[in-house]
Amino acid sequence: MTRIIAEVVLVLALLGAGFFGWTQHKSVGSSTEQVTELESKAKAAEEKLAATAEELTKVQAEAKEQAEAAAPLKGKAQELDAVKMAFSSGEILKDLDANYSKQKGLSTERQLGLAAVRLLTLGSKDPSTIAAFRKTLELTDWKGKSKAICAAQNALAAAGEKVSVLSECEGISAVKEAPAKAGGDEHGKGDAKDAHAAPHWDYEGPMGPENWGKEFPTCAKGKSQSPLDIKGPFEKVKVSIATEYKNGPLRILNNGHTIQVNVEPGSKLRIDGVAFDLLQFHFHKPSEELMDGKPAAMVIHFVHKNAAGQLAVVGVLLKEGNENPGIKTLWANLPAKEGPEVMPENVSFNPNNLLPREMDFFSYEGSLTTPPCTEKVKFFILKSQVNIAREQVGAFPFKKNARPVQPLNERVIQSN
Repeated sequence: MTRIIAEVVLVLALLGAGFFGWTQHKSVGSSTEQVTELESKAKAAEEKLAATAEELTKVQAEAKEQAEAAAPLKGKAQELDAVKMAFSSGEILKDLDANYSKQKGLSTERQLGLAAVRLLTLGSKDPSTIAAFRKTLELTDWKGKSKAICAAQNALAAAGEKVSVLSECEGISAVKEAPAKAGGDEHGKGDAKDAHAAPHWDYEGPMGPENWGKEFPTCAKGKSQSPLDIKGPFEKVKVSIATEYKNGPLRILNNGHTIQVNVEPGSKLRIDGVAFDLLQFHFHKPSEELMDGKPAAMVIHFVHKNAAGQLAVVGVLLKEGNENPGIKTLWANLPAKEGPEVMPENVSFNPNNLLPREMDFFSYEGSLTTPPCTEKVKFFILKSQVNIAREQVGAFPFKKNARPVQPLNERVIQSN
């Protein structure tokens, strides 16, 4: 009996030991799974922390760059505040007004300076400030005056005035000055002091028309470029143009790209009654515009600008024929080599001498035909051509100075 009891106790002890071992094994397995799960979560947390740290480093770097970029702006703002405070009393403006009132006429630069002083003293929306900048545009003759044009147009735009801002004037940085570009369709190379910095262009070679876009993007990317091949179908248009050109002293120059005649103030073109001042006229050989695919011997471009800064060009095609008396006068006084404007003594000229009797025209929205190829230029190509002798064509000091015709794109050529 005792033995049986001992065996039973032994069996129970073994069962108990086995159960204990089983429960311990189960507990260990569960703990291992928990440990594995915790390790996985810890690894994920470490990866997330590393990514956060990397992102934080990136943000800190960007913040540092922005702070460095903003430092010059802060300095410029402080400079501007200092200038405004210096002009705030109005004494400088009074002195300048008194001094300039004694002069018969102001140059573009002095008029722009006066407008700037009014801006600093009275603010951009003051009527006299606005009038001063508008006067600047009226005086600007577009011969290397792109800085004056941009300054006046941007000042008027900032004041909320309705003004057409040239594409080259839009987005000019106040911190980093944009490189100067030749203004107007004057084919100039800029002022001598800026010549070293101005991008060069030509009618042939590495900087010929096919490569203008490298330095002047609008020449390549613009969708309304000039010149065009004038051919139908045409859209009928009811627009009137009339010239009011006047006689004045001859001012002529060879600027290395063409022969140009600068015109004294007073000559105008009226488009539906709106006045455009005649700034200058110049020549291309052969004609830049084609008529049904064919060029004329030469073309004269008369360049005009209105008070809002909009440009309008009247083109007069020259065909070989009899001697042209107007051309004879100009060619007798033209500078054979590139140089500054000359004013022959006792020689006057009336641009009307180069116009045909009939003023019927083809018209389209185009661009300057030379860099920077600025768009939003109204073109009126007269249907009637004017004679020029073959000898006069040969006497023109440029063998070829015509830009090839450009794609019409979505434009329509109009006819009156």
